[in-house]
Amino acid sequence: MSKEILKDHRGVWCAKPAIRAIYSDFYNRIRALASPGNFLEIGSGSGNLREFSTGVICTDILAVPWLDVVADAQALPFRGDSFSNVVMVDVLHHIENPVRFLREAQRVLRPGGRVIMVEPGITPISKIFFRLFHPEPVDLGADPFAESPMDPNRKPFDANQAIPTLMFFHHPDRLTDCCPSLRLIMAERFSLFAYPLSGGLRPWCLIPACGVNTLLRFEARAWGWLRSLMGFRIIVVLEHA
Repeated sequence: MSKEILKDHRGVWCAKPAIRAIYSDFYNRIRALASPGNFLEIGSGSGNLREFSTGVICTDILAVPWLDVVADAQALPFRGDSFSNVVMVDVLHHIENPVRFLREAQRVLRPGGRVIMVEPGITPISKIFFRLFHPEPVDLGADPFAESPMDPNRKPFDANQAIPTLMFFHHPDRLTDCCPSLRLIMAERFSLFAYPLSGGLRPWCLIPACGVNTLLRFEARAWGWLRSLMGFRIIVVLEHA
């Protein structure tokens, strides 16, 4: 069933020009923030990053034909100092023990390398939307740094959309304790209107593809207070010292 979800997501990506335009904005942001060198993409899903950058190894916990390596983000099958960038889009909030992933990212990154992620952002407006219209839960009472025994019954798409916001906005001071070589250099909210109007990776869409880029340009100039009120996404950059 989980593999079918990935296939469905790839089908929506191919069929919806609006969502391709929105995710293209995500990937262009990632590319602009990346360190020179290669990329390890975690939870590649539809495998879209390599459309925007070269030197990309695409991984996921599930085997599908268009990806390179089956890998658990909490136990990466790569040598230390192998990558200039570790990248993920909508993945951290699915990882059972996010701290284990961060330690693995710290291990496989070269000095000066970066972890760059785009994740759901929980704000007063987005929280209402996610709770009403999105199947993944939002639990703001969770401890994002808790390390629990691995649950053999956990499914790959189990999630808590609040984890990235809790980790990088509510408790960023705790990062140093778990990953002393990773320095938080950026955590910003963005994505105001285009993403919720697009329907995400669902078949429906309330915005014409020709209007997406205009709306994205408006969002890029939006006031900080508006992003804090209704940002649907966050972009985070961690750098390996």
